[in-house]
Amino acid sequence: MSEQEKSGACVIREVCSHLTSGALEDAAQLLRERYPFDLRENAGRKCTLKKAVGIFVRDGFIDRYSGRALLLPGALRIISVRLPDQFPYHPNGKTDECHFAYWELMPTIDHVIPASRGGKNDETNWVTTSMKKNSEKANYTLEELGWTLSPPGDVKAWDGQMSWFLAEVTRDPALLKIPYILRWAQATRGFLAVARNQEMEAHAQ
Repeated sequence: MSEQEKSGACVIREVCSHLTSGALEDAAQLLRERYPFDLRENAGRKCTLKKAVGIFVRDGFIDRYSGRALLLPGALRIISVRLPDQFPYHPNGKTDECHFAYWELMPTIDHVIPASRGGKNDETNWVTTSMKKNSEKANYTLEELGWTLSPPGDVKAWDGQMSWFLAEVTRDPALLKIPYILRWAQATRGFLAVARNQEMEAHAQ
């Protein structure tokens, strides 16, 4: 147990003592002074799939908390379609019913400074991480966990099987009848179209 955790536990122990004796105001004052509730505006957690793909590409499909390579969710889903017994999928990610790769290798967007603690809900505060690391981080800060950010990867060296995913849905359009795959195909194509337009505009200037 860290010194900070011990300190918090000691404060709560004193609070409990005050509550037992009926000294509610003393308990409240103790919390205000030594363990206050840090009320901050919650910026929310909304991030579209197209924006998520952009962050994945920006970070080179690297888990910024562990440095591990990750894969586009749609690519993982295609593997499950083709190999359902060896690579099962569950819509709610139940660990006893889906391959652990969906937790270990599937990228998500996380707020470096938690939104619930005042962190901005934009790309300056978004990073790519796995479902597993996102779950572990919860609403803690990096400092509280003793974590550091890994450098982003190079999407030209590793694109999370994004190119393979797009090639597969083009080769086998029947895959797009699966809503999950369709959503990731639309998001990925949408992001790439915007990126191409921005690149063309930059060259034209």
